[in-house]
Amino acid sequence: MVNRTRFDDSECPVARSVDAIGDWWSLLIVRDAFDGSRRFGEFQRSLGVAKNILTARLRALVESGILESVPASDGSAYRDYVLTPKGKALFPVIVALRQWGEQNFFTPGEPHSELVDRSQGRPLRPLEVLSMDGRHLTPDDTIVHKLSLSAS
Repeated sequence: MVNRTRFDDSECPVARSVDAIGDWWSLLIVRDAFDGSRRFGEFQRSLGVAKNILTARLRALVESGILESVPASDGSAYRDYVLTPKGKALFPVIVALRQWGEQNFFTPGEPHSELVDRSQGRPLRPLEVLSMDGRHLTPDDTIVHKLSLSAS
């Protein structure tokens, strides 16, 4: 088996994030967890993923602190997988991917699932990137300050 490149020590937050959730199965598991899936069988039925792959991804998400494996809420011998605060913090990422997909991969009027405000039943506003003073920002308005390693 080929070893995967790890980014645990990268100074780039994107690289470290991709290290934890960068494969499609992991992101879809997190999406399903937001949609209410909790049990191995629920994830497996929803995703149609092989059990060995699902087992590995759930284990990695638990090890990364994104999901927690807890005793089943119904008192059975099963385990539930629930989002931790770190996992719940992925909500804007999932919303951004959803909105980007709606904008770029569906033709106008083509049916697709929709994320709505539970209390009002209305779609969400598009996510925006704002400066600290509230200005809308584009990629041209930002720059990454890279770390410079100084010699000791």
